[in-house]
Amino acid sequence: MKMLSPRAHGFVDYAVAALFLLAPSLFGFGGLPETLCYILGAAHLGMTLLTAFPLGAAKIIPFPVHGAIEATVAVLLVAAPWLFGFDEEPGARSFYLVSGVAVGLVWLATDYRSSYATTTASARYRPEHRSFS
Repeated sequence: MKMLSPRAHGFVDYAVAALFLLAPSLFGFGGLPETLCYILGAAHLGMTLLTAFPLGAAKIIPFPVHGAIEATVAVLLVAAPWLFGFDEEPGARSFYLVSGVAVGLVWLATDYRSSYATTTASARYRPEHRSFS
Protein backbone atom coordinates (compact mmCIF):
# COMPACT_ATOMS: atom_id res chain seq x y z
CA MET A 1 0.00 0.00 0.00
CA LYS A 2 1.33 3.42 -0.99
CA MET A 3 1.11 6.00 1.78
CA LEU A 4 1.56 9.24 -0.18
CA SER A 5 -1.31 10.48 -2.32
CA PRO A 6 -0.53 12.63 -5.37
CA ARG A 7 -1.59 15.72 -3.39
CA ALA A 8 0.70 14.90 -0.45
CA HIS A 9 3.50 14.13 -2.89
CA GLY A 10 3.06 17.61 -4.38
CA PHE A 11 3.67 19.24 -1.00
CA VAL A 12 6.79 17.10 -0.55
CA ASP A 13 7.99 18.08 -4.04
CA TYR A 14 7.78 21.81 -3.34
CA ALA A 15 9.64 21.28 -0.04
CA VAL A 16 12.36 19.27 -1.82
CA ALA A 17 12.81 22.00 -4.44
CA ALA A 18 13.15 24.62 -1.68
CA LEU A 19 15.61 22.43 0.24
CA PHE A 20 17.85 22.04 -2.81
CA LEU A 21 17.79 25.77 -3.43
CA LEU A 22 18.64 26.52 0.22
CA ALA A 23 21.02 23.61 0.95
CA PRO A 24 24.32 25.29 -0.01
CA SER A 25 23.62 28.13 2.43
CA LEU A 26 22.20 25.86 5.14
CA PHE A 27 24.99 23.29 5.00
CA GLY A 28 27.89 25.49 3.92
CA PHE A 29 29.14 23.99 0.71
CA GLY A 30 30.10 25.69 -2.53
CA GLY A 31 31.61 24.97 -5.92
CA LEU A 32 30.16 22.19 -8.03
CA PRO A 33 27.93 20.73 -5.29
CA GLU A 34 26.38 24.18 -4.84
CA THR A 35 25.81 24.64 -8.57
CA LEU A 36 24.26 21.16 -8.83
CA CYS A 37 21.91 22.00 -5.94
CA TYR A 38 20.67 25.12 -7.70
CA ILE A 39 20.18 23.20 -10.96
CA LEU A 40 18.41 20.34 -9.18
CA GLY A 41 16.20 22.72 -7.18
CA ALA A 42 15.15 24.67 -10.27
CA ALA A 43 14.61 21.48 -12.30
CA HIS A 44 12.55 19.87 -9.53
CA LEU A 45 10.43 22.99 -9.15
CA GLY A 46 9.88 23.13 -12.91
CA MET A 47 8.98 19.45 -13.14
CA THR A 48 6.56 19.80 -10.22
CA LEU A 49 4.85 22.79 -11.82
CA LEU A 50 4.53 20.87 -15.11
CA THR A 51 3.25 17.60 -13.59
CA ALA A 52 -0.34 16.44 -14.10
CA PHE A 53 -1.29 16.06 -10.46
CA PRO A 54 -3.27 18.15 -7.95
CA LEU A 55 -0.51 20.67 -7.18
CA GLY A 56 0.86 20.94 -10.72
CA ALA A 57 0.20 24.17 -12.61
CA ALA A 58 0.48 23.20 -16.30
CA LYS A 59 -0.33 19.46 -16.02
CA ILE A 60 1.84 18.39 -18.95
CA ILE A 61 4.03 15.61 -17.49
CA PRO A 62 2.05 12.47 -16.57
CA PHE A 63 2.43 11.62 -12.88
CA PRO A 64 3.88 8.12 -13.55
CA VAL A 65 6.57 9.74 -15.75
CA HIS A 66 7.29 12.17 -12.92
CA GLY A 67 7.78 9.12 -10.69
CA ALA A 68 10.18 7.45 -13.12
CA ILE A 69 12.27 10.62 -13.27
CA GLU A 70 12.37 10.80 -9.46
CA ALA A 71 13.49 7.18 -9.18
CA THR A 72 16.35 7.90 -11.58
CA VAL A 73 17.28 11.10 -9.74
CA ALA A 74 17.35 9.23 -6.41
CA VAL A 75 20.02 6.87 -7.73
CA LEU A 76 22.00 9.72 -9.31
CA LEU A 77 21.91 11.75 -6.07
CA VAL A 78 23.48 8.87 -4.15
CA ALA A 79 26.17 8.47 -6.83
CA ALA A 80 26.75 12.22 -7.39
CA PRO A 81 29.64 12.71 -4.93
CA TRP A 82 31.68 10.07 -6.76
CA LEU A 83 30.41 10.89 -10.25
CA PHE A 84 31.30 14.56 -9.87
CA GLY A 85 34.36 14.20 -7.61
CA PHE A 86 33.21 15.82 -4.39
CA ASP A 87 33.25 12.67 -2.25
CA GLU A 88 36.00 14.23 -0.07
CA GLU A 89 33.68 17.10 0.98
CA PRO A 90 31.78 15.68 3.96
CA GLY A 91 28.95 18.25 4.06
CA ALA A 92 28.12 18.00 0.37
CA ARG A 93 28.62 14.22 0.27
CA SER A 94 26.31 13.69 3.23
CA PHE A 95 23.66 16.03 1.84
CA TYR A 96 23.58 14.21 -1.52
CA LEU A 97 23.54 10.75 0.07
CA VAL A 98 20.72 11.61 2.49
CA SER A 99 18.80 13.43 -0.27
CA GLY A 100 19.08 10.45 -2.60
CA VAL A 101 17.82 8.05 0.05
CA ALA A 102 14.99 10.44 0.98
CA VAL A 103 13.88 10.89 -2.65
CA GLY A 104 14.00 7.10 -3.05
CA LEU A 105 11.81 6.61 0.02
CA VAL A 106 9.30 9.19 -1.25
CA TRP A 107 9.26 7.34 -4.57
CA LEU A 108 8.57 4.04 -2.79
CA ALA A 109 5.77 5.58 -0.70
CA THR A 110 3.94 7.40 -3.51
CA ASP A 111 0.93 6.09 -5.41
CA TYR A 112 1.91 7.17 -8.93
CA ARG A 113 -1.02 5.27 -10.48
CA SER A 114 -3.73 6.89 -8.36
CA SER A 115 -6.90 7.81 -10.22
CA TYR A 116 -6.78 11.00 -8.15
CA ALA A 117 -3.79 12.08 -10.29
CA THR A 118 -5.45 11.37 -13.62
CA THR A 119 -6.02 14.43 -15.73
CA THR A 120 -6.45 15.06 -19.43
CA ALA A 121 -2.66 15.11 -19.87
CA SER A 122 -2.02 11.81 -18.10
CA ALA A 123 -5.06 10.12 -19.63
CA ARG A 124 -3.50 10.52 -23.08
CA TYR A 125 -0.76 8.09 -22.04
CA ARG A 126 -3.06 5.40 -20.66
CA PRO A 127 -3.96 2.69 -23.19
CA GLU A 128 -7.57 2.38 -22.04
CA HIS A 129 -8.16 5.99 -23.14
CA ARG A 130 -6.81 5.59 -26.67
CA SER A 131 -9.22 5.59 -29.56
CA PHE A 132 -8.50 3.28 -32.47
CA SER A 133 -11.29 4.46 -34.75
